[in-house]
Amino acid sequence: MRIHLQNPDNDPLFDFSRAMWEAAAARSPDIGPDQDVSIGVTPADFVAAMRHAEALVCDASVIKALFPCPAPNLKLIFLTNAGLDKLAPFDWLPPGVVLMNNRGAHATKSGEFAIMSILMLANRIPAMVTNQRHGTWRKLWGSALGGRHLTVVGLGTLGGATAEQAARFGMRVTGVRAHPVPHPACEQVIGTEAIEEALPDSDFLVLACPLTEATRGLMNRRRLECLPSGAGLVNIGRGELLDQDALCDLLDQEHLSGAVLDVFTPEPIPPGHRLWSTRNLIISPHTSADDPATYNPHSLDIFLENLRAWRDGRPLPNRFDIARGY
Repeated sequence: MRIHLQNPDNDPLFDFSRAMWEAAAARSPDIGPDQDVSIGVTPADFVAAMRHAEALVCDASVIKALFPCPAPNLKLIFLTNAGLDKLAPFDWLPPGVVLMNNRGAHATKSGEFAIMSILMLANRIPAMVTNQRHGTWRKLWGSALGGRHLTVVGLGTLGGATAEQAARFGMRVTGVRAHPVPHPACEQVIGTEAIEEALPDSDFLVLACPLTEATRGLMNRRRLECLPSGAGLVNIGRGELLDQDALCDLLDQEHLSGAVLDVFTPEPIPPGHRLWSTRNLIISPHTSADDPATYNPHSLDIFLENLRAWRDGRPLPNRFDIARGY
């Protein structure tokens, strides 16, 4: 198969290289070495490769910048992003071409980031940072995680890894998902429509679900107010899951003890936005799930796993369902 890897023009930490492809091919000797692979950087590289490419591997920024384009032989597009909501409504996708994401590449890093954030909240680190910023000496006492209640919204790659990390610390974990299938790291799993049942007893809330029409604005002001006094919140999903103004109000009022946010509306956060000055809030600039040292190698392994399934006539594990949004 003729495969083209297109690098973005503004993010060199996440560029593909020939050595990177060859290492991935060596890890999958039954499918990797026989492929005809090109690597591009410029728009001209992309246009030339698309005349013959049967599979494209790139990130969402490439699609936004360079599609639609003539691609008469294209069969597969593998995007090195898990959430593809910013590419909707998908009218750019050529008819008959299968779209995939890299679901699974973020598990280790996002799970570690989420449990780090929960530990920070449990130990009052956001409040300590606020006090430090204002030159205030005030003793704040933290607590251990064992026995405390965590609610995780979304149990895919991000949320599932978060639940597993929390369970190792002895936390009581409630999972929330569209279809409440049990999860081994959760004491209970409830449907999204029942989320308000879990919120009043939640010491910590982690948002880790994809952005769809069903989840947009899921944590509105009324639901945020259902959290008990002193609760903490982490968002590693999408900014649009959350009413940011309501969150800022509840932090300023000290109803919530702290928050760690990795995603925002808009991104980047504009200068002067209230998020920059809200008390007890830690900002991570959309970096929670990506490790430059491992991100592309993991993505290529996932791509080759899907290419193997394509060759064998099996369902593709990472096929993106446009109707569901994930």
